Amino acid sequence: MTQNPFGEGGFDMNALLQQAQQMQQQIMDAQAQLEQTEVEGTVAGGAVTVRLSGTGDLLAVEIRAGGFDSNDADDLSDLGDMIVAAWRDAKARADALASEQLGPLAGGMGGQGGELPGGGAPGGNPFGFGG
Repeated sequence: MTQNPFGEGGFDMNALLQQAQQMQQQIMDAQAQLEQTEVEGTVAGGAVTVRLSGTGDLLAVEIRAGGFDSNDADDLSDLGDMIVAAWRDAKARADALASEQLGPLAGGMGGQGGELPGGGAPGGNPFGFGG
């Protein structure tokens, strides 16, 4: 007679499924909390501020009045660069927040930090399969 490789009690598929459902619920709760959280990125002493949700959705771009000449092509180009830089700042903050909130959950599923298995991203399919 061979020994059961899963121990005396055998492999409890129901317990495994229940644990997976709990983890999925925790991930969904964390994602819902991230969606309700706002982060800001700012450049040039507040000349441009960008607000994102914790999941990375763009919510607002604020440009301080008087800092740019709308008739000057160089000023408009600089403004575009500043918007991109402020977005990157906010995105880094959103990613750090997502990693902080989802990292422990993703780590339990074999992921690394805020990145979920299968290359999934916060806000998407937490398990990285399907469409």
